[in-house]
Amino acid sequence: MAPVSLQIIPYAPDAELAWDDCCAGAVNATLLHTRRFLGYHGDRFIDASTMIVDAGQVRGVFPAAQSPADPKLVVSHPGATYGGVVHQGWLSGTRMLAALTALAAHYQSRGYQSLLYKVIPHIYASAPAQDDVYALFRLGAKRVRCDLSCALDLARRQPLDVQRRRGLKKAQKVVTLSRDPSHLGALWAVIADNLARKHGAKPVHSPAELALLMDRFPHHIALRCALIAGQVQAGVVVFKTSTVWHAQYIAASESAYTVSALDAVFDAVIQEAQLSGASYFDFGISNEQDGQVLNDGLYRFKSGFGGGGVAHEFYEINFAHAR
Repeated sequence: MAPVSLQIIPYAPDAELAWDDCCAGAVNATLLHTRRFLGYHGDRFIDASTMIVDAGQVRGVFPAAQSPADPKLVVSHPGATYGGVVHQGWLSGTRMLAALTALAAHYQSRGYQSLLYKVIPHIYASAPAQDDVYALFRLGAKRVRCDLSCALDLARRQPLDVQRRRGLKKAQKVVTLSRDPSHLGALWAVIADNLARKHGAKPVHSPAELALLMDRFPHHIALRCALIAGQVQAGVVVFKTSTVWHAQYIAASESAYTVSALDAVFDAVIQEAQLSGASYFDFGISNEQDGQVLNDGLYRFKSGFGGGGVAHEFYEINFAHAR
């Protein structure tokens, strides 16, 4: 069994530098795990983040917060697509099992009844790092949700399907592409209208929040837009990590759909990602109702660019039944 000296220490603001240093050297961290990113939430969540320490050395960090819907549930992390234990490789095998055992004991001692663990998809790791999934199994965690994302392996990309080839040819006749960040307001209007029209939903971020994040991460968050007759009609907000370019928001107006404007946007962005040295381009999930419904048309659109499925898994540890 791993060393018994592991300590779980609640995160405090004076540990921000140590936290982000751990993320900077981690095998599985992305910008979503950093305090610079998590901090934009402000007081939206009751933070429950912890640091995993061995012999005075930070071995891992665990972004987490209390569930807004259930005060007895802690989530890793309700304000991010995925959470998980972030580490630099030391927390492997039985050490990871010891870390998750200690985390469960810590949260149980704070009055929580269960932990929802949002696994980091494997494509976001720079080295194999799924020891936490094994540890979850050992602790008797139950998989309570699974979403399906679509990603391109940029080194072994499959060819475009017929529809995407046709769409690209159509779009390139009328679309002008832009990387100008000043288009944020115009693109955001398209994103908000798209979500309201199709899903009756609102963007997770506000324009001010995204502008703040772009200012904090100028090399990791970017806009790519399609203009028709000089007006922004489609585009994508891209979050860049060391291994993946991820389409955080995708939107097109009704007029943009008629000319397949997104095909031109994605063709350019995917080529850009390849040239950057990234391993994958991730289109994001196509699910509704906590993973129980797959929007097959949306998924087929994404996979038509030459991609395949990547699972986003959610596990719950019920402390009363943990092994």
